[in-house]
Amino acid sequence: MINMKAIEVNLPTAASAQPNTKPDFIIVSVDALGDFYFEKDKVPKEEVLSHFQQLYSQNHDVRIYIRADKQAVYEGVMYVLDQARNAGIQKVGLEIKAQDAVQGGPPPAGGTH
Repeated sequence: MINMKAIEVNLPTAASAQPNTKPDFIIVSVDALGDFYFEKDKVPKEEVLSHFQQLYSQNHDVRIYIRADKQAVYEGVMYVLDQARNAGIQKVGLEIKAQDAVQGGPPPAGGTH
């Protein structure tokens, strides 16, 4: 497991999620209140684009992973994605938690009780 440099958010789950083992990326988080974070640094909404532009100018192959709290408003996640694309960043992914990593969660469809 890698050491994530990001704020804690309650990630949604997906059965097909794979652990992220690539350290050459930037995590952008959207918390339940709709606040934006680049790694652990809170960034005002009006500065998100300039942060992405700076990252892109330093590395045209920069990878962005969006970590959004499951209670975050979808509009905030789409705003981050849109601003990353406006800055020229093409390698953007969404971070989710593997369903089997969630303790006490419901069994997968078709599972036995």
